[in-house]
Amino acid sequence: MKVHSSSGNVFADLGLPNPDELLIKAELAHQISELISERKVTQIEAAKILGITQPQISALMRGKLSDFSIESLFRFINALGSNVEIRIAHSQPNVQGQTRIVLA
Repeated sequence: MKVHSSSGNVFADLGLPNPDELLIKAELAHQISELISERKVTQIEAAKILGITQPQISALMRGKLSDFSIESLFRFINALGSNVEIRIAHSQPNVQGQTRIVLA
């Protein structure tokens, strides 16, 4: 069996387009699912809080994220009572910057 080291982004490793965006969406969706679970609300109740339908909540929680923008995921996190903070940090010259989610 041949083993390859991960780049840290499974979507990039799979050769999918826009791997950074896909990873961010997956991390945000995971956080939203955690917040919903912590609140102990049903999908119907969560849908009302987020202003979307129950089938959309189901899709979100199953990782079907193509219909959700990063901005809408930010709004969902806010609606669930958590803050979203965006921080720009300078990297080394001539080095490709990275986008990542840091949970506090």
